[in-house]
Amino acid sequence: MDILEILKAYSEDVDREIESLLSTLQPDELRESSEYLTKAGGKKIRPALTMLSCQAVSGSTERALKAAVAIELIHTFSLIHDDIMDNDDTRRGMPAVHKVWGEPTAILAGDTLFSKAYESLISTASENIPYEKVLDSLRILSDACISICEGQVLDMSFEDTFDVTLDAYNDMIYKKTGALITASTTIGAIIGGASEIQIDALRKYGENIGIAFQIQDDYIDLTGDDSIGKPVGSDLVEGKKTMMVLFALEKANSEDHDRLIELLQANDEAIIPEAMELLNKYGAIDHARLAAYDHVIRAKEALSVLPDSDAKEVLFKLADYVFSRKV
Repeated sequence: MDILEILKAYSEDVDREIESLLSTLQPDELRESSEYLTKAGGKKIRPALTMLSCQAVSGSTERALKAAVAIELIHTFSLIHDDIMDNDDTRRGMPAVHKVWGEPTAILAGDTLFSKAYESLISTASENIPYEKVLDSLRILSDACISICEGQVLDMSFEDTFDVTLDAYNDMIYKKTGALITASTTIGAIIGGASEIQIDALRKYGENIGIAFQIQDDYIDLTGDDSIGKPVGSDLVEGKKTMMVLFALEKANSEDHDRLIELLQANDEAIIPEAMELLNKYGAIDHARLAAYDHVIRAKEALSVLPDSDAKEVLFKLADYVFSRKV
């Protein structure tokens, strides 16, 4: 079965559980704004990882479903608040929550999803999961939420400076993107009753595909087409400090270094061809591609301690998908 079909099957279970969880919210404006993005599609990779990680250690999807819902609600909460901070107009091809209901209600919708996430994870105890495993899962989710906030602040701090190292970038993308993906696989392993070795393996798997996911996002922005939902090269126009930009700045001679900064500060689509030429001159795009691939290989190697299973095979396929996806 194609990986997207597999993800769709998992997402259907998650969608039903989320609909039930949010159905009692009042007033209607809060329920509708909270539900809005959860019904707007998305591949739901994170909750699928939670259920797959549980299955890979001999657990069941049903056992991990409420935890998977918690992960997806935290992700959705972060998207709503990100769109407000970035003043983005759209999300998943639809008007952003704050554009439909206004910023105050959008903030409350995000806060509601955050709270409902914890409610859902706490309720996993009703599946006869020991309380200590629920507490461990709550701690991991809390740590991931803190990391997301730290990563967002780091990302914003990069906007006004080019004095950003590749190490600082890697720290930022782990916190902003990788931390929740790592939590997804780690919580799935815990809920599934994994050994400490298996939990650590799935944590490493999640950490590496999380980092690869963000690097691939940046790569797609420069090499994709209109199907990515935004103009190709928009990260360059916005002057974003991606791995490719930082690598080129680190390797460039002084003339090219200064010229690349000048282009990235222009906020003009006309700079894209010349900026791309400079990135290619210093092998920055190839470097990012190889870095993403390296993380995918590390992720797959981490799975070697797990018993053979269909879920393990899907995790392998999912790692490959993170690297090969075009959108």
